[in-house]
Amino acid sequence: MKLTEVLNQVQNQNKALLAANFYNLETCKGIVKASSKLNQPIILQLTPGSISYMGLKTAVSIARNVPIEENALTYLHLDHCNDIVLVKSCLDEGFDSIMIDASDKNIDDNILITRQVVKLAESYKVNVEAELGYVPKPNNEIENDKFTEPADVKRFTEETGITSLAIAIGSKHGFYKGEPKLDIVRLKEIRKITNAYLVLHGASGIPADILREAISNGITKVNVATDTKDLFMKSLKDIMKNSDDIDLRNVFPLAINEIQKMIEQKIKIVSMID
Repeated sequence: MKLTEVLNQVQNQNKALLAANFYNLETCKGIVKASSKLNQPIILQLTPGSISYMGLKTAVSIARNVPIEENALTYLHLDHCNDIVLVKSCLDEGFDSIMIDASDKNIDDNILITRQVVKLAESYKVNVEAELGYVPKPNNEIENDKFTEPADVKRFTEETGITSLAIAIGSKHGFYKGEPKLDIVRLKEIRKITNAYLVLHGASGIPADILREAISNGITKVNVATDTKDLFMKSLKDIMKNSDDIDLRNVFPLAINEIQKMIEQKIKIVSMID
C-alpha cells in the first residue's frame, strides 16, 4: 500500500500517522521496534543533516533493512529539504515521500519552488509535502503573524499540486517554553478549504490531549524529532554514569529500549489507541 493510501485511510478514520526522525542505526531500531510491536505503520524521516551525517545510501539501507528484520511496515520521507538536487537523489533512491521546504520565502516564490518539485516527483508517484506559513526552528519562538493563513491555502495547494501540507498553527521545532497552544479554530478553517493531508511539525512536547484534538480536527501526519534525540542522549548519559562497560553493544540497546517505549506511546496517541 502506497503512503498516500495509508494517509487517506487514517484521514478518513480521524486518526494520524506518526512520522519520526532517526539519526543513526540505534534510533531507527527503537522507532521500528515500536511500530512492529504495535503492528502500526510509521514514517521514518531523514533531514538533509542526517543524510549528510550518515551518507545517503547508508541511511537508506538502514531505513529499508531494519524494518525487514523487525517485520514492520514503514515509509521513508525526506524532511525539510530546500535542495532540489538532494530531492532528486532521494527520489532516485526510492523515497516514498519528500518535503520541499520553501516556507521562508514569500508565497509566490514558495509556490514556484514547490511546483518545480511536484513536477520533478510526478513520475515517481510519491507523496509531496510542502510548508505554508512558518513553523519556527529550534532557536526561534512562535510568532502568530507567521501562522498559515487560511485564505492562502486554496491557492497554494491548487497551484502547486502537493499532496501534503505542513501548517503553522502554534507548534515549533525543538523545546517549548511552557505548554504549547494550537490554534484549532484556524486548523478547522484550513481543513474545510483543502483535501491535502495536513501535517503537524514540532509535535515533541505537545500533550496527548492537545495532539488528539488536532487530529480530530484534521491533522493526518504528526512529526516528532526532538523527543527522540533528547531521550536517546539522556538515556546514554544516565547509563554511562552507572556503568564502566566499554562494549557499546551492551550499552546502546538500553537506550534503544527507551526510544521504543517512547515511540510506542506516541503511536498510541496518534492512532487513538487507549
